[in-house]
Amino acid sequence: MKFSYTGENEATFDLIDTTELSYSAPKMRGDCYKIIWAKNDEIRIGVDGYSVLLQKHQMLFCTPLNLLDFEVENREVVIYSFNREFYCIRDHDNEVSCNGLLFLGSSTPVVVKLNQKEQQSFELLYNFFIEEFETIDHIQGEMLLVLLKRLLIKSLRIAKKTLPYPDMPQPKLDTIRKFNLLVEMHFREKHKVSEYANLMNLTSKSLSNIFTRYYNKSPLKVINERIILESKRLLSFSEKNINEISFELGFEEASHFSKFFKTHVGKSPNFYKKANFNSEQNI
Repeated sequence: MKFSYTGENEATFDLIDTTELSYSAPKMRGDCYKIIWAKNDEIRIGVDGYSVLLQKHQMLFCTPLNLLDFEVENREVVIYSFNREFYCIRDHDNEVSCNGLLFLGSSTPVVVKLNQKEQQSFELLYNFFIEEFETIDHIQGEMLLVLLKRLLIKSLRIAKKTLPYPDMPQPKLDTIRKFNLLVEMHFREKHKVSEYANLMNLTSKSLSNIFTRYYNKSPLKVINERIILESKRLLSFSEKNINEISFELGFEEASHFSKFFKTHVGKSPNFYKKANFNSEQNI
């Protein structure tokens, strides 16, 4: 079954339950945030060309920048989809504080695992959503928005448990979230921790200390992983040559990019591009 809400200024919010439905990624709006819940069945999803096995009781969080590919039929999988006009997580960051932790732009999407108690809680919330979608009145949009915020807050609490220090002070968490968002915005031209520290009015040392104390990655690793992820996408799905990709990702010389890529991936960009091209030809 599929429920849809349309409000002012083209605001949209959808709930899709594929238990008795055939559904695929092309049917989804591209400008929406998506939360995919493998409620009682697993589902394999293509995310930006990579295969993700979403296991039973896991949830995946994607932004409009993530390119999804999946087909699902008669499986207990639930999809929540909403656009910025319905709820902008960036403009209302103070309400939910999930931007930069649950939603990471086009970086690798976040996956959280629900324990038994959390499954029951999300099942109850799901039933509340169904009730509101079936109630057509002038406050339906407001009620759905309240429930969406509750869904995001509950999901954020679960995601925070995966951090080395789930009870970290909120200012430290906000620093990490802000850094993640800045990397998403500037990774093509800014490759140094010091450049982001300057944007945040911090020293490189203080920023690194926060990540060492509270996060599972260093700031430099976050930057490098984002560059590598984009490198793989461009090598796999674009017709750009190595020089063009190097320039797009902010490297002064193609040789610098090639050395960076081989250090982190273990293969040269040319070898990686040819291998991926050959694998697509064999499909």
